[in-house]
Amino acid sequence: MRAKHGPSGVEITTDAPVDNQGKGRSFSPTDLLATSLATCMATIMAIVAERHHLSLEGMRIRVEKHMVKEPVRRVGSLIVEFFVPTVIEAKQQKLLEHAAHTCPVHASLHPDIQIKINFNWGKN
Repeated sequence: MRAKHGPSGVEITTDAPVDNQGKGRSFSPTDLLATSLATCMATIMAIVAERHHLSLEGMRIRVEKHMVKEPVRRVGSLIVEFFVPTVIEAKQQKLLEHAAHTCPVHASLHPDIQIKINFNWGKN
């Protein structure tokens, strides 16, 4: 499938995974869901960091998606791991972590999806 963002014209493609009758040539729709969570959290963190003159330079995120088959095939859990190489004081870390937890995608996910979030401060 191909989706086009109206305002920018940017296109993305998706494909079903090999284990679900696809060819696995691109992100699956559920991969995009997992990626949306991670990038939304990072975006909100970056907005708050800029407001407080904090650097998130070099931050990277790893997101792991686990599917379940029962009662229907769906995302069962997501593990989001942040690696922030800059040293940030504990009080400011809590501020940024709170910001991450308030992102719109996180608030929109069904409560049956288990979400685990880890922040690794001062680590690549």
